[in-house]
Amino acid sequence: MSEPLFRLTDVPDGDSAGFIGEVEGRDRSLIAIRKGEAVYVYLNRCPHVGAPLDWRPGKFLNSDKTMILCTVHGAMFEIEDGTCLFGPCYGDGLDPVEIDICDGAVYARPQA
Repeated sequence: MSEPLFRLTDVPDGDSAGFIGEVEGRDRSLIAIRKGEAVYVYLNRCPHVGAPLDWRPGKFLNSDKTMILCTVHGAMFEIEDGTCLFGPCYGDGLDPVEIDICDGAVYARPQA
């Protein structure tokens, strides 16, 4: 198995974190949001202009931690599927990273 992207304990429950991890053979900037044992991982890239989303390193959520917030234009994305619900990229979405969790470590799922 490849190197893990991160460990579940690296992302506080109900919060977000940023990582650099290998996805499809390339190092990529990643967003991770944890809700209990569920983890959602996306490329750290706004679909509107391609800029990183974090407003502070590793901080991606709005103030009540219910949505992913793009620092550039204030776009808001669903945590569970990355769909943009507000902003210039409305209806578009974040690029998901398919993952597997094994023994508390999070791995990028190999592409078929």
